[in-house]
Amino acid sequence: MAHPRHRLDDAFQTPIRFSLMAALGDDLEMDFGALRELLESENSVLSKAVSYLEKDGYVRVTKGYLGTRPRTWIAPTAKGRRAYREHLRALREIAGDVLG
Repeated sequence: MAHPRHRLDDAFQTPIRFSLMAALGDDLEMDFGALRELLESENSVLSKAVSYLEKDGYVRVTKGYLGTRPRTWIAPTAKGRRAYREHLRALREIAGDVLG
């Protein structure tokens, strides 16, 4: 049987992308500004992370307005939720091997 590290998804290897998917959970849509504050991130860092995950089909980005102010909302896709859960399962298996 292959080691679980082979199932880790490179999309979640950076702390910001991993944290972004964790913040969105299974079905939460968040405003970019709220997500930035929650993750204590700079605009450019979060923007790059969102773009990377969107390119992989792991998040959906919706632009619109709240009143007259432009807003960007980010939500996980079904593909992203599945990939993130599999990544977490692999991490748990690896940690279980080490922790006994």
